[in-house]
Parts: sequence; structure tokens; C-alpha cells
Amino acid sequence: MKKILFPIVLLLLLIISACSNSSSANETNAEEEETQDTIVYESENGPIEVPADPQRVVVLASFNAGSVMALDVNIVGVDSWAMMNPRYEPFLQNTEEVTDESLEKIIELEPDLIIAAPSNNNLEKLGEIAPTVTYTYGAVDYLTQHLEIGKLLNKEEEAQAWVDDFKQRAHQAGEEVKAKIGEDATVSVIENFDKQLYVFGDNWGRGTEILYQEMKLAMPEKVQEMALNDGYYALSVEVLPEYAGDYIILSSDGADTSFQETETYKNIPAVLNNHVFTANASEFYFNDPITLDFQLDFFTNSFLNN
Repeated sequence: MKKILFPIVLLLLLIISACSNSSSANETNAEEEETQDTIVYESENGPIEVPADPQRVVVLASFNAGSVMALDVNIVGVDSWAMMNPRYEPFLQNTEEVTDESLEKIIELEPDLIIAAPSNNNLEKLGEIAPTVTYTYGAVDYLTQHLEIGKLLNKEEEAQAWVDDFKQRAHQAGEEVKAKIGEDATVSVIENFDKQLYVFGDNWGRGTEILYQEMKLAMPEKVQEMALNDGYYALSVEVLPEYAGDYIILSSDGADTSFQETETYKNIPAVLNNHVFTANASEFYFNDPITLDFQLDFFTNSFLNN
């Protein structure tokens, strides 16, 4: 009897050992998969664990939305500013408009990552829904901002490739534009928004980064004095000629264009010489890859075909 039982017991022990080893291997693989599913991103508030391959992103900081879209990551929720941009429309077909107050709606969207600004409300509550990373506008330059989004989304190589290509294209376009309009020709970026006129420095969207930083076009002295530090400066129609360059990029919301009927505006040299190029403000606000590519094409066509 003992001789019969011994092989059976031995076989059972071998089976138990194999199962145990298999279970341990499965647990090890599960742990490895779990580790691979997340990365640690060094945010402006310190390290935070985020998905390595996010599938459902909510973006409450509209100036970051275009970078997420350009890196081909699915956005399930954005704020109203991003939603009304015609350039973003193809990327937002199944996207909901949300705010930092619509927490229940955001929960229903089941995001695995939330991108916000420090000024957003309910950041702590948003962090309970999904890992929430904030970005301060202007804390880094506009191209570094895209690279940071690339790091967050685990797509830094793709982000860097776009930056390198964009800088080369913008530099080449700048050489062509300066050859056409002259090295010393000045350019102003002016916006009429909500019945108020603004002029912009070199880092406040509206194409300013391309014109001044990449193309190296000249800015009128008065604009340098009043708008360069803060990024923008509010104007009245009466002083508009003081800020007008040889060329004007007019970013308009179309709500009130009555200033264009004034003699002050009509007698600006850039207006008389047909050197005013008007853009849709809602397409021109930001400085993400989608917007920048559009702005670069707009500037190249406007200056070279004028």
C-alpha cells in the first residue's frame, strides 16, 4: 500500500508546486503590467502618477487642448474656449463641453487624466476623479509647453519631432517674408474683442510667437514699450495709429468693427496700403501645434501673396 501511495503523493506535490509557481509568475506579470501602465510625471507641483497611455482625457486648461489633439490622444471633455475653436472641431466630434464646476458630468465621462490650470476651481475634487495635472500659462515658453504635454502623455519623441520641424518651417517662412516686405518693416498684432482693442507682445498667442520669436519680424517701438512685458495692452481708437506697424494682423471676433469706420483707422498707413490681414479671433487665440500650423500658413499666404 505504501508503495502505491508514494507515487500518488509525489505527483500531488509536483502539481501543487507547479500551480504555486504558475500563480507566482502570474502575480509577477500582473505587477509588471501594473507598473508599465503608469508613469511618474514631474509636474509643476511635484511628481504625479499618470497613465502611460491615457485614453480619456479632460482638458480644462484650453491653451493645452491643441497639444493633446496634435499628439493624437482622445479628449472626452474640454472647456468652452476650446470647444468654439473651428480648428479643433475635427478632433472634438465626440467631446463634451465641461467646466471645473461640472463635476458630475466629468465623473460620467470617466477620464483617466485631467489637465487643468492652477486657477481652476475644485482641483482637489478633480484629483479624486482622475490624476490631475496643472499648467501655469507662460511659466515656460510655448514650445516647451508642448514638450511638457508630450512628456505627460508619454509622447515626448513625437512632440520634439513636431517642434524641430515647426521651427525649421517658421524660420524659412520668416526669411521669405522679410525678403518680400523688407528687413525693417514693422508688424503689429491687434485684436478687437468684446468692444475693446488690444495690442500684443511676443508671447500671448494670436501668432505673436511666430512673427516675433521665429520669423524675427520687427515690432513697433510703442508696442515694445507698452505690451512686451505684460503680453498685451488695451488701446483706444484714438491712439491706435501710435501702435500700428507697417503691417497689421487684425484678430477680430466680429462683434463690433465700428472702429474700422473711423477716420483715425482709415488713415493709418497700413490700412491705406492694404497691409491689414484679418483673422478669425477664435482660430487665433492659442499657441498649440494645431493653431501654430494654421497661423504659419496664414502669415505665409498673407505676406507673400499681398
